[in-house]
Amino acid sequence: MLRTDHLEPMVPVPHRVTDRWVETHDSVTIRLEPVADPLPQFRPGQFTMVYAHGIGEIPISISGDPSVADGSITHTIRVVGVVSEALFNATPGTVLGLRGPFGTSWDVGRSAGRDLVIVAGGVGLAPLRPVVLEALAHRENYGRVVLIAGARSPQEFLFRKELDDWEQRHDLEITTTIDVPAEGWTGPVGFVTEPLGKLEIDPTRTTAFLCGPEPMMRFCARALLDKGLPDQDIRVSLERNMRCGVALCGHCQFGPLLVCRDGPVVDFHTAGPLMAVREL
Repeated sequence: MLRTDHLEPMVPVPHRVTDRWVETHDSVTIRLEPVADPLPQFRPGQFTMVYAHGIGEIPISISGDPSVADGSITHTIRVVGVVSEALFNATPGTVLGLRGPFGTSWDVGRSAGRDLVIVAGGVGLAPLRPVVLEALAHRENYGRVVLIAGARSPQEFLFRKELDDWEQRHDLEITTTIDVPAEGWTGPVGFVTEPLGKLEIDPTRTTAFLCGPEPMMRFCARALLDKGLPDQDIRVSLERNMRCGVALCGHCQFGPLLVCRDGPVVDFHTAGPLMAVREL
C-alpha cells in the first residue's frame, strides 16, 4: 500500500473520475480513483475538499461504501453553484483535486448492540448512505435498523435503485416520503418528521443519525427528545462555509466550533443550543 502520511493537507491530490451516475436532474454520483497516491481511508460522515481546476474548491461529503478500501472516493453532488456545476459535468477521465478526508465521523461502531434510526432529508441521504451500508455490512452487531428518507418529489430521491433494493430486505425498516402528493406515488406524503413521530423506539438503546436541512434536523431531534432519547444519542451533520478543511481560516466557525475540525458530525447535546441561535 502506498504511504499517505506524507501528503500535505493543503495540496489537492489528483484523482480521476472513473464512473458517473445521474441521480436526479441536478445531482450526480461520481467515483474517483487516485492518479498516484491515495488519500487515507475515510470514515462515514467525513468529507473532502474537491477542487475543479481553474474554477474552485468546495467541501463534499463522502457517500461511498466504507468497506471498500481500494483508494477510491465516491461523492454525490447537487448543483448549487459554479464549482458544483463543474463537478456535476465532470465526465469519466476528468481529473479533479481532492484534499482530506476531514472532520468527524458518524462513529457507527460505537452504537454496536443498539437500535439505529437514520433520518435523511433530500441530499442528506448522501452523507448517511455510508451509515446504512456499514450497518448492513455488520448487521449482526445492531438491533433494529430504521431508515426514513424524504424528498420533495419521487424524482428527487438519491440512490433510487438502492432504495428499492433496501425495501426488499427484511432486516431494514425503510420509509420513503415526499413533501406533496404526486401522480403515481402510493407511499407516505409529508415531511420526515411525520413517520418519525409515529415510530416507536426504546430510548435506552437507540442512536439516531440525522442529516438534511437544518430546520428538518431540529424538528427531528425535538421529536426524538420527546420520545425520551437523550440528546447525546442524537447525531447531526452540520453544514457551514468550509474553505480550508483544517481549522485555519475560521470561515466555518459555529459558536465555539470549527465545523471542519469539530464536525461535521456533532451530537445534539453540543449542536442543539447552537442551532437554536438565530443566524448563528
